[in-house]
Amino acid sequence: MGNEWNMKTYMKGAAMLTVAAIIVKLLSVVYRVPFQNLVGDEGFYIYQQVYPFIGIITTWTSFGFAVALSKILSDYKALGKNYAIPRVKQIAFYFIALISILFFILLFMGAEFLAEAMGDANLAQLLKAGSFVILLMPMLAVLKGDFQSDGRMQPVAYAQVVEQAVRVFVILFGTWIIISNSFDLYKAGSMAMYGAVAGELAGVILLSYIYWKSMKQTRKVKITQDDVPIWPIVKNLTIISISASISALLFLLFQLVDSFTVFQALLDSGMDRQQAMEKKGVYDRGQPLVQLGIVIASTLSLAIVPLVAHRMNKGSGRTAVPFMQLTYRVSFTFGVAAAMGLIVVLPYVNEMLFQTKEESTTLMVFSFQIVWMSLILTLMAMLQGSGMVKVPTFFLLLGVLCKWLLNSLLVPAYGVLGAAVSGNISLAIIYMLMCYYFKKTWNIQFAPAVFYKGIIKASILMVVCVVAYVILGDAVLFDHLSSRIQSIVISLTAVTLGAAIFLVSIAKRRVIAEKEWFLLPFGRRMATFQLWLNKEK
Repeated sequence: MGNEWNMKTYMKGAAMLTVAAIIVKLLSVVYRVPFQNLVGDEGFYIYQQVYPFIGIITTWTSFGFAVALSKILSDYKALGKNYAIPRVKQIAFYFIALISILFFILLFMGAEFLAEAMGDANLAQLLKAGSFVILLMPMLAVLKGDFQSDGRMQPVAYAQVVEQAVRVFVILFGTWIIISNSFDLYKAGSMAMYGAVAGELAGVILLSYIYWKSMKQTRKVKITQDDVPIWPIVKNLTIISISASISALLFLLFQLVDSFTVFQALLDSGMDRQQAMEKKGVYDRGQPLVQLGIVIASTLSLAIVPLVAHRMNKGSGRTAVPFMQLTYRVSFTFGVAAAMGLIVVLPYVNEMLFQTKEESTTLMVFSFQIVWMSLILTLMAMLQGSGMVKVPTFFLLLGVLCKWLLNSLLVPAYGVLGAAVSGNISLAIIYMLMCYYFKKTWNIQFAPAVFYKGIIKASILMVVCVVAYVILGDAVLFDHLSSRIQSIVISLTAVTLGAAIFLVSIAKRRVIAEKEWFLLPFGRRMATFQLWLNKEK
């Protein structure tokens, strides 16, 4: 009974964390739209140049290290070594603090050097502002890891949402004040960086308060110095934290490559400084669009790791295979639907969100990355669940290197379109390598040919109907509206129409079986609809 209760509590906690992750991801995408509207393309370029630095460090430390510490603490508890827990937390705190201080010094002291390397010395003030967030990481990682190891996911979920909400509020409100008074875009960018600091600080305060309250109810344990080897803990913290956060870091590492290569290449190809800033800012509009497109895949990958790991630990690894096949098929289905649906209406979505239709072709190419990212995140999650991390991590880093090389070849020749193409090629290479490695290890077929046929037919039907509707809407139905209002109306109605056509089409073809829908979050309704649609009339 106790074990069943624990599993129930764990699943409930995991569900809460998943919901929190979706809210955080949506907030992360949504705030960029009003922010870009406030500061324009040049201001958006300034923010996006520096954001990957902060994003990479905070993802690795506050997410990766928290997962790693919770795993180490859980192992100690399982072995009945509860007396060593305070010492393990102490070692983890000192180790993460050491790493954080090193990164803080590198970022703060090296801000001028990094800004020069990106081709814009003014970015140094943003790097300095953002570097302070790193100093909050040790507290955040240890508190999150401690709660997670006890199966208490609620405080972690609340903290994640509070962190992001505070961050978004400070970014938007602070930027609005600065733009209203001085219109200094670099100051506005610095304010956005301080938003990240404020968010993490709110997370630390909330978790510390919950921890302090729970400590008052339990008796204090004396920290023991013996029987806790330091090196294995440090080694495990490093390896597990990198493997846990590497798939989340992939998109940020691609952005970092763009920060160092795109703007500089545009300048070198003869574009004037102002125009190059704006071009890079327009190109960066693709980031939130792709992030939004991969929400389903990244949510699924969060849910699948513990499931696969649980099935593998039962001794019979075969029982994990149906889950792997289903997860892959769902990621493929929604990745293709999101990418194709977005590409078809992109010029209108571009104007609806970001005020102009500029570089819509580039953003269409950029948006196809949703397909690759969805599949890579899913494969990575499945490999992680089965404990295979080193080789896939190497593939991801190889992909980042490809992106760097292809950017240096394609951006001088084709501008920002070249950067969008290089992202797709690099992700396709990672996907193919991962697929090969996965199939060599598992020898399973992800989906039959009839599945792919069903998805292709549903996609073609959706694209044809939506294109016809968009042409009609543009020329006849909504041509009396002002340009941006027209884009808003066409975007929202076309997306709804496209989604409905795609879902009806895959339900009619039973691309995913009813019993499989029941295994997915929120899948019950789709299963019911599919049964109704296919019942004998």
